[in-house]
Amino acid sequence: MRDQIKIAVDAMGGDNSPNKTIDGVILNHKSSKNVFYKIFGDKNKISNLIGDKIDKDFFEIIHTTDVVKSTDSPLEGAKRGKNTSMWLAIESVKNKEADIVVSAGNTGALLVISKLNLKMIENIDKPALSALWPNKKSMSVVLDLGANIECSSKNLLDFSIMGASLYTSLYPEDKPNVGLLNIGSEELKGNETIKETYQILNEKKSRNYDFAGYIEGNHLMDGEVNVIVSDGFTGNVALKTAEGTANFITSELKKAMTGSLIGKISSLLNISNLNKFKKRLDPRLYNGAIFIGLDSPVVKSHGGTDYIGFSNSLDVCHRIVKGNLIEKIKQNI
Repeated sequence: MRDQIKIAVDAMGGDNSPNKTIDGVILNHKSSKNVFYKIFGDKNKISNLIGDKIDKDFFEIIHTTDVVKSTDSPLEGAKRGKNTSMWLAIESVKNKEADIVVSAGNTGALLVISKLNLKMIENIDKPALSALWPNKKSMSVVLDLGANIECSSKNLLDFSIMGASLYTSLYPEDKPNVGLLNIGSEELKGNETIKETYQILNEKKSRNYDFAGYIEGNHLMDGEVNVIVSDGFTGNVALKTAEGTANFITSELKKAMTGSLIGKISSLLNISNLNKFKKRLDPRLYNGAIFIGLDSPVVKSHGGTDYIGFSNSLDVCHRIVKGNLIEKIKQNI
């Protein structure tokens, strides 16, 4: 099919792979009939898992038994050679044999191997790791989440443009509203890099997004800002804090609802609302971080997610390619 989107899948990365990655592909295929999966990994294991659950017109297995380990340093992962499932998957995007690549494997190695194989978009100095977060209204794009510990005002400006382009690709009906993550909302607060970036964004009017100024950590989920920009250190701390808080709330609520007879009766009476609450905070539904700034998109699935989470990362891949993310960044830069 000429309009098929081709996703390169590193089937061997992450916990319980290739079982969870292949189950994720099978689940994703049920709702994405215009996707072709180029699957990299152990052919014997993968073939047994797929069986007859996907028509042969929709996938291809590229055999390799070499794997980047989760315990590898980024450099060790790259040194494992060009025959690992991760390297081959990324290389297929480089060679235009696939539109996008996804892996649940070693994050550091994925970033290094991606940078070794793929060129930077012209005028972008550093790539950024971005992800989707739920907010009160819909979803937000947040970046950088750890690829760059130190950033200049030029880097943060680039992240704003790339984040707005990503948001438009995923949600074409909404206009991006960009905010800089800071320790206060007042114009004078923050370090020199943040303040310099604020001035540039405030003066630089864009047709592609609005600039909302600073946003504090306690307003990340309000939904007033849908593209949140930060350096990698601050963004990673914010991400881990949000994940930890969500896990704490759900576990404490579960204890309260199952710890006594009254709690159990209350949970039965509120089962519908509790299921909605649980679904809203389910990290599997927001799985799929995007490494942007390179001339081809790279998606990182959480290593510990299950097949439902991996299927959602494949859905993110589909939406990114369909939304022409790379072309949007190039136009906006």
